[in-house]
Amino acid sequence: MLYAIIATDVAHSLDKRMSVRPAHVERLKQLQAEGRIVLAGPHPAVESDDPGESGFTGSLIVAEFPSLADAKAWADADPYVAAGVYANVVIKPFKQVLP
Repeated sequence: MLYAIIATDVAHSLDKRMSVRPAHVERLKQLQAEGRIVLAGPHPAVESDDPGESGFTGSLIVAEFPSLADAKAWADADPYVAAGVYANVVIKPFKQVLP
């Protein structure tokens, strides 16, 4: 089943994000290689693909996992969690309708 992982950043998270971004992206690439990821990306703090110093307010990942418990375990092991980038993470089952 698909799950939406919706994370909200702590204030002023940009430096923390950038310090562990390569490890975070590597985990996403692994999901992609396994054909399990639908989409993933950050929420810019301003209306721009490159928000610069404004940074980001969170992230959204939609991916396939065997269960909600597996999705939670995967999200809990994210480098952004370990580095304190995220203030909170919500994981919900997701039903893709389009495309």
